[in-house]
Amino acid sequence: MSMHTLLAQVAPPSNTWFTLSPEWGWYIVVYFFLGGIAGGAAFLSGLLDLFGTRLDRRMTRIGYLIALVAVVIGALLLIVDLTRPERFWHMMWQSNAGGPMFKFYSPVSLGIWILLAFGLFVFLAAVGSLALAGVLPRGLTALGEGVLGKIVALGCVVFGSALAGYTGLILTSTNRPLWGDTIWLALLFLLSGIAAGGAAMTLFGWRAGHPGSMRWLEQMEGFSSLLELIVLAIIAFTIWGVVSVVWSGPWGLLLLFGVVFLGILVPLTFYVWPGALGPSTVPVAAVLVLLGSFLLRTLVLLSSEAV
Repeated sequence: MSMHTLLAQVAPPSNTWFTLSPEWGWYIVVYFFLGGIAGGAAFLSGLLDLFGTRLDRRMTRIGYLIALVAVVIGALLLIVDLTRPERFWHMMWQSNAGGPMFKFYSPVSLGIWILLAFGLFVFLAAVGSLALAGVLPRGLTALGEGVLGKIVALGCVVFGSALAGYTGLILTSTNRPLWGDTIWLALLFLLSGIAAGGAAMTLFGWRAGHPGSMRWLEQMEGFSSLLELIVLAIIAFTIWGVVSVVWSGPWGLLLLFGVVFLGILVPLTFYVWPGALGPSTVPVAAVLVLLGSFLLRTLVLLSSEAV
């Protein structure tokens, strides 16, 4: 039975049921993945800055630097994927009338400004954290402490969560199979991004971070991964007719074995049983969370693209 025949069983017999594929490939998959890591790492680091202690500063510095590097690489991939990469600035500035290009009703336009605001706040946070560590001039420490430091940290929390989730919002605003059938993708990507951001921070800081910081990160990763699993179940239950078609065959195996088992259940087991693999338990769990986050975005994007 062909894919079109299967789709006819779950959709009205109309040639306008879904639009043509936007032809997103691996550049966008990796951008979504890095955006999730960047947003999640900035969100968690901002929370640690707002409510943690001086002992958490080493981990927040690691998180801000991860977020900065990830968003820069992701933005470059996004630009390269454009049909005319050299004209990327047209997404931010009106070339004819002049003035900012902002369309509040457009998820893509909104996403560009979220990306810019996020980049600004995470850059300031990284500078402030490096100044507090003595790497940059002490005059810049105000960006990492006091009232200004709290404002910067709050900006990272707000725009970090926005960056991690807005990619799902873009998908739900389309008329593509799966993407336009559920409102839960933004929350799914947000939770996955928080888990991935925490995993990246754990992977780079598990030897250097304060034990209290590490325990908090593991708890946040585990909590986010558990909620991610619940949201996946909600999506499958509410749009089973579409999910059973779009995620059939190899996509279904990727979901169950790659995302659910390796990316969520195994790391959750390691959080409960931290001595399972000895000293390697923490980094292995972090790598598996990152793998699951990447496979989730691969699955969501490319399975709909294949229809």
